[in-house]
Amino acid sequence: MGVSPAVKYTLARLGLLAAVFVLLVPVPMNLMLKLMIAVLVSAILGWFLLSKMRDEVATQVEQGLERRKAQKEKLRSALAGDDEEERSGVQ
Repeated sequence: MGVSPAVKYTLARLGLLAAVFVLLVPVPMNLMLKLMIAVLVSAILGWFLLSKMRDEVATQVEQGLERRKAQKEKLRSALAGDDEEERSGVQ
């Protein structure tokens, strides 16, 4: 089984943040300011560079929601007794 798209996306975002921060290390300014700039720049770059990965995560979440919705309906049907009638052939 492969790595989840959400994990890939999260690691890519963190990698982007680290790369931008490393580029800012030699710049003479406050460490907190460097970190804030790195967060802002990596968020902007991530919006454009990681759109495909973000779409994969959204698809994964949507599929999970649909699967849970189907399971919930199946459970409600079983609890309501609809499942018993279908198995015995009475409708």
